[in-house]
Amino acid sequence: MEGVEVYGFSAAMSGAFLLSSLLFAAVNRRLREPYMDEVFHVPQAQAYCHGRFLQWDPMITTLPGLYLLSVGVLKPAAWLFGWVDDVVCSTGMLRFINLLLSAGNLYLLYLLLLRIHQKNKAVSGFQRILSSLTLAAFPTLYFFTFLYYTDTGSVFFTLFAYLMCLYGNHKASALLGFCAFMFRQTNIVWTVFCAGNVVAEKLNEAWKTELLKKKDEKTSPLKTSFSDLSRIVQFLIAYFISPKNLVMLVALTWPYIILVAAFFVFVFTNGGIVVGDRSSHEACLHFPQLFYFLSFTLFFSFPHFLTPTKIRKFLLSLRKHPVQYSLITAISLFLIWKFTYVHKYLLADNRHYTFYVWRKIFQRHELVKYVLVPAYIFAGWSFADTIKSKSIFWTLMYFVCLLAVTVPQKLLEFRYFILPFLIYRLNIPFPSLYRQLIELVFYIFVNGVAFYLFLNKTFQWPDSVEIQRFMW
Repeated sequence: MEGVEVYGFSAAMSGAFLLSSLLFAAVNRRLREPYMDEVFHVPQAQAYCHGRFLQWDPMITTLPGLYLLSVGVLKPAAWLFGWVDDVVCSTGMLRFINLLLSAGNLYLLYLLLLRIHQKNKAVSGFQRILSSLTLAAFPTLYFFTFLYYTDTGSVFFTLFAYLMCLYGNHKASALLGFCAFMFRQTNIVWTVFCAGNVVAEKLNEAWKTELLKKKDEKTSPLKTSFSDLSRIVQFLIAYFISPKNLVMLVALTWPYIILVAAFFVFVFTNGGIVVGDRSSHEACLHFPQLFYFLSFTLFFSFPHFLTPTKIRKFLLSLRKHPVQYSLITAISLFLIWKFTYVHKYLLADNRHYTFYVWRKIFQRHELVKYVLVPAYIFAGWSFADTIKSKSIFWTLMYFVCLLAVTVPQKLLEFRYFILPFLIYRLNIPFPSLYRQLIELVFYIFVNGVAFYLFLNKTFQWPDSVEIQRFMW
């Protein structure tokens, strides 16, 4: 980093933390008691604070990473500053852990943008700083900075693992991946993603060599072109049946292999991926989750997707490849018809925005879910178009991980889309400064509306005296 950029990022990070601290104080003044899932997380962390490490709430479905980290930070701080027991693990102090992790996420996002786009000399330091602030303010993630949930810590350790992977420190990456797994079990997918980065890089190098041998300059090793799919499949088969290549890949990725093997041991001994209450977290083949994710991405990335140039390119692609798009449409309709699931929480809990999305859009008519297919196809085409600068091997690896992290989920929950969205957004080319500013302003606006509704538009259920609030 250049000197000016260092000072600029330091100022931006300090300013962002100050504003978040002010909002944090406002939230804690209005919401002193645990809310929603906090009623499980806060007492569990407090039990750990008092040394009761064998106590466990069976309603909690994730591993104890959040509580162990909280105790590991707050207990030494209490000893250092002389805090009394009532303060150490109070709801406010536990929430403050996520505020600290949020600052760490901002720094990690900046470092990842710096590393991923290091070859792009046209990107200015101001653009990197602006993009870091924008992604740190991503509404679904930023909202849970102020509650004692697992999302902020899950993102922190996953991004940290990804950063270490990109720098070639795979032992540290696997260790951080384990920490991410301790926050949320599905983060094992992003450990596989880190290993996949290593494999994709080696495949890309071998593919370039293959092209040079055949003196074929027409097929780019860096573009996600599927026109020569059979040739790529043959290359992959030849590459992976070579013992030399397999030994090399195992030597590079063994820390990840050990972690994934440990994950399968955990699943076998635990009887499933979920700990605690499993009745509401059953895995299924919910393929429309991919369509929901693409729509979610289209909404939050509209400055990059909804441009006249992209729309023209999409229409031209439709005209050039009618058979392929007809086939994609038919497959999409079939997947929606056979694999749409509606979780009981989605229909019953009117505190979440997904309740209103489902009721106002999907429940209007039985055919609505099918009518939306053209929008899904446009979102999918735009999504793929924005990452066409990545190698085809990276793209295939990312899509496999995307399917693994979204499709098994029965519940439509926007929080599940945070990590796949951030990793996608980190890897697309830098947009123009104008579009970056639009994106940041849009995120600030969405955050403002979300916090206004959460803090001011409360309501009560007919059979309860508790105050309810709208949230992601």
